[in-house]
Amino acid sequence: MLKQYDPQTAQQSILKRTPPDEFPISQRVLDGIKNLFGESLTAEQAVTKILKDVRTRGDSALQDWTKRLDSIDLKPAPVSKDMIQAAFDSLPPAQREALEKAAARVEAFHRKQPLTSWFTNELGGTIGQIIRPIQRVGLYVPGGTAPLPSTVLMSAIPARVAGVKEIVVVTPPNKAFANSEAPIDPIILAACAVAGVDEIYPLGGAQAIAALAYGTETVRPVDKIFGPGNLFVTLAKRQVYGVVGIDGLAGPTETVVVADESANPAWVAADLLAQAEHDFLASAILLTPSKSLIEKVQIEVGKQLEDRSRAEIITASLENRGGAVLTRDLEEAVQLANDYAPEHLAISVNEPWRWVEKVNNAGGVFVGEHSFEVLGDYLAGPSHVMPTGGSARFASPLNVWDFVKIVSLVALDDKTAQAVGPVAATLAQAEGLDGHANAALLRTMDDGQ
Repeated sequence: MLKQYDPQTAQQSILKRTPPDEFPISQRVLDGIKNLFGESLTAEQAVTKILKDVRTRGDSALQDWTKRLDSIDLKPAPVSKDMIQAAFDSLPPAQREALEKAAARVEAFHRKQPLTSWFTNELGGTIGQIIRPIQRVGLYVPGGTAPLPSTVLMSAIPARVAGVKEIVVVTPPNKAFANSEAPIDPIILAACAVAGVDEIYPLGGAQAIAALAYGTETVRPVDKIFGPGNLFVTLAKRQVYGVVGIDGLAGPTETVVVADESANPAWVAADLLAQAEHDFLASAILLTPSKSLIEKVQIEVGKQLEDRSRAEIITASLENRGGAVLTRDLEEAVQLANDYAPEHLAISVNEPWRWVEKVNNAGGVFVGEHSFEVLGDYLAGPSHVMPTGGSARFASPLNVWDFVKIVSLVALDDKTAQAVGPVAATLAQAEGLDGHANAALLRTMDDGQ
């Protein structure tokens, strides 16, 4: 079930990164596209057609694509405020309390993040940076195989803390609730109520991204789009970038556990299974110098899998994208983790803090066995929306800075302008831009002539 690899083999298989453009698409998906469009298209071409249709026909296209892709005939409309509140009120008290407690921790964490404008007069006059929130953002909340109210909290709360004026959620309609006023799982609506979301639309897939980017008769366009999704959502986000901002391109979720012989094998196995149950393409990988630990974890995986409701998904994930890598020592394990740059990195070793300073590339580091990654999914504090696919080499977890923009302020005094104007003119002349040079030099003349 949990295969063992040596480091070299692992680097050519489970630890090998595939560029997004080369990620394999199953024949089943390609056949589905052909049946839908009546011709053989790549996923990218299919997304282009959907985006163009929504941009051209607006609400009518949204209704058509929702019917064709989600099997629900639904006119685009926001969920009413009464429906959102009713969904919250209908939850069992334990679930309501859990949402509120998680929201409080996530908000408290993000309010600690510095977010202030600054100014200085040390360079003559006043210069600085003005921090302004993005005015309207769209959050994509996946439907997929399970409702994800945690994603609502982890996306909307940082936006609210940042001061975003309008927060819009789109999420695929759920056929299980097709007969209700809003075909969305009530726990998603309840999370939106807790997080302070302003508008919710039962829209999914590339058509939802198109609505957020271009707008329709019903959906006003946003300034930036956030949130993970399937292949078609990711491709749509990439295609609309420039019309709107995006947070990044999310891939399948992933966890790497670096452990030594002191780690609890039952806990390690549970953490790997928790990650693998997300998706057939999820990655759950153990890096350890302890062969004994690998053997114990393999036994635990087999035992615990028997009780898991998503055993089929877990099995496929572990067989195709997971495994245990026997390393020379912990140094090599951490280096392999840095090279892989995982979304989640759990350090389950005897002295975990010794190794934190050696971590360069990870979306989040979970230090010690009591800081297990599942807590990060729900309420540890930081957003669980983290860089995947190796993008932790250059990207960061979702945070309040993603929901603001910086406006540079330049208010130089006359003395400074006189002093630096000739320098600017020299650089402008070197670039062959004599109009720039003239504008700079005029300021150095007493009468401006």
